[in-house]
Amino acid sequence: MNGLFGYYILIGAIALVSWLVSNQLKRKFAKYSKVQLRNGMNGKEIAEKMLADNGISDVEVISVKGQLTDHYNPKNKTVNLSESVYNQRNAASAAVSAHECGHAVQHAQAYKALEMRSALVPIVSVTSGMSQWLVIGGLVLGAAAGVGLGYYVAVAGLIFMGFATVFSLITLPVEYDASNRALAWLKAKNVVTPEEYKGSEDALKWAARTYLVAAIGALASLLYWALQVFGGRD
Repeated sequence: MNGLFGYYILIGAIALVSWLVSNQLKRKFAKYSKVQLRNGMNGKEIAEKMLADNGISDVEVISVKGQLTDHYNPKNKTVNLSESVYNQRNAASAAVSAHECGHAVQHAQAYKALEMRSALVPIVSVTSGMSQWLVIGGLVLGAAAGVGLGYYVAVAGLIFMGFATVFSLITLPVEYDASNRALAWLKAKNVVTPEEYKGSEDALKWAARTYLVAAIGALASLLYWALQVFGGRD
């Protein structure tokens, strides 16, 4: 029971940091959404130009509902931009559209970290939901003693949790690299002015921090439960 209480404290602390970073991200995007682009291009046009400049002709740019729902889908090769990013002409939309195209460029160039993350998606989608319950169930069955069914159940849960942790860690270079590609292209092609570039750079910096917090949380959770399982053994 003490282990579970400690876990709730850990998760609560991580959730608080995640909430703070997420709120700051929303404020940054609201701020840079007011910085209108001098070139008059909207997110869709910027995305199509970056794809074309990188010789990519088989990726479609489409609009999706929601806020901060932007993503690249490697399965059907689509850059999915939220309605505001798709239509608006500001530093925030430029940053997001270019970032998502950065993933398309990664895909086209067979970027290893992206391939590894994509390979883990079906595994994590199955294992992540049950990992914590397996560990807790194993501990209830006496896993800390290092013997019996409980121990093996808990270890299986840790392995499942490990997949999610590896996925979160691999996501970091994927996201940072996509942002670096986006910013390099925005600057090299003079798509944005120096002032607009600073806004795009700051927005992407805070977006990347959400993934960093998630990765730290996943790793901390894995280490915590591993200590609960293995820490009681002689």
